[in-house]
Amino acid sequence: MWQQLKIQLESEDCASLEQLLLEHGALSISYLDAEDQPIFQKEPGSTPLWKNTCLLSLFDESANLKGLLNNLRHNCLVKNPGELSIEILEDQEWERSWMADFHPMQFGQRLWICPSWQTPPDPNAVNIILDPGLAFGSGTHTTTSLCLRWLEQAPLNAAAVVDYGCGSGILAIAAALLGADKVHAVDNDPQAIAATIDNGYRNSIPEGVITAYLPEALPSLQADILVANILAEPLLDLSAKFSQLIKPGGRIVLSGVLEEQLASLVACYSHWFDLDNPVIEQQWSLLSGTRKA
Repeated sequence: MWQQLKIQLESEDCASLEQLLLEHGALSISYLDAEDQPIFQKEPGSTPLWKNTCLLSLFDESANLKGLLNNLRHNCLVKNPGELSIEILEDQEWERSWMADFHPMQFGQRLWICPSWQTPPDPNAVNIILDPGLAFGSGTHTTTSLCLRWLEQAPLNAAAVVDYGCGSGILAIAAALLGADKVHAVDNDPQAIAATIDNGYRNSIPEGVITAYLPEALPSLQADILVANILAEPLLDLSAKFSQLIKPGGRIVLSGVLEEQLASLVACYSHWFDLDNPVIEQQWSLLSGTRKA
């Protein structure tokens, strides 16, 4: 049995509160998004937090938390009693519990994402074997789902594709399995580069089809399709670069964009692209378009 203390707070208070919890015997501390807020890791290795953060700390069953709770309730870090709660957790096989949360997911008519411990429901489909890991992208987030569904219906045979902000490599692998001849995967995080290469091997992608780069190492090229599932701020910053990476008549796919951010993206990218009507799902958007001649 374990005691799990849950606290909702603002990100600037996390560091001092974390130290206090450790001093009172916390065995682990985790941070969760409290309100589905997008954040952007501008520098590899940095740990940006959501403005409104949920902090979970785990204590031994025998730990006396009364002193800690009194401390928390009487300082300025926990402002409302409703932001603080304790839950008793039974010990279990944690790995199996975690694995139970992930199931095969279908995108479009023929594309599936399957964890390695489950048999693909349709062995004749395009099946990507992918386990959640350090890099973003397992198919569960709306932005990833939007991109996968777009790729599933796109004419990818013999195409050259750029996956900018590749994370786990999920979009790069999908493009390769759906027929792309060459996929250039790009990310500013070396962990994402390693994850993309490893996941490519796991899916038996032939050597040389997917090549992963840090941004500064990406060679000069013009692709048929560029997919970028990041966030609005870097999409705006990279707009001119993206326009140079796509051949005239080529396609661009942008995701990681909240509905209220669409106008600024449309205004920016319409300089280079004829844009399609955006696809909006659960407040997230996908914007696609064709490179002008």
